[in-house]
Amino acid sequence: MIEFTQAPASLPAGRRVYAIGDIHGCAEQLDALHAQIAADLAARPVPEPVLVHVGDYVDRGPDTAGVLARLAAGSPIPGVATVNLLGNHENTMLEALSGERAAATDWLFAGGRPSLESYGVDPDSPRESWPAHIPPEHIAFLRGLKLMHREGGYVFVHAGVRPGTPLEQQARDDMLRMRQPFLYSEIDFGAVVVHGHTPVKHAVVKHNRIAIDTGAVFGGPMTCLVLEDDRMGFLTSDPVHEPVSIVHR
Repeated sequence: MIEFTQAPASLPAGRRVYAIGDIHGCAEQLDALHAQIAADLAARPVPEPVLVHVGDYVDRGPDTAGVLARLAAGSPIPGVATVNLLGNHENTMLEALSGERAAATDWLFAGGRPSLESYGVDPDSPRESWPAHIPPEHIAFLRGLKLMHREGGYVFVHAGVRPGTPLEQQARDDMLRMRQPFLYSEIDFGAVVVHGHTPVKHAVVKHNRIAIDTGAVFGGPMTCLVLEDDRMGFLTSDPVHEPVSIVHR
């Protein structure tokens, strides 16, 4: 049972958004959340459900290959429109696989070694050999990821936005990597920003943003934000972890 509270924005009637935070190769936790979403939809049908993954599917965790196989296959929940956003880790992975030497070094340092190992690749093997081990459909999936998605009074990006810059003029690198000054800003961004990228112990809800990267790869749960009408609730991959939110208004 999802416990709903007042949300900082709203969605049109009949629309429901399930937004999942950073995944980082944690395929089992992702499966658990998708199963909970499917169960919630079966118990509480809605005309227009949308599933949003906010990026960082790869690196650090044990099963990048499994996560990408699931997502590249299409919507994990039949009948539910799915939006997949680009994270900074996917961006670095693509640059590394394209042959950029600096990006390859950055990728290994940032968690790319477990990603390569999940494909059966020795991370110390010649870098030019890496792309041959990644299924073309996984590369196509990564190249097709979006930077931003709008729903009602919300905007979904991986990392954040630059305060004072209109949403339609946000820079790519800011949407992929922004922390400060976004995290401490109290201004109206033009929509409530739902984001991951910066791990938090529990989901953080403020009047202008909602943070949902709860550190699944670091031992925390994976979190799904549920938005409908003018209310919100949470699902987590581990019921032991309470989906408590910190609210500052």
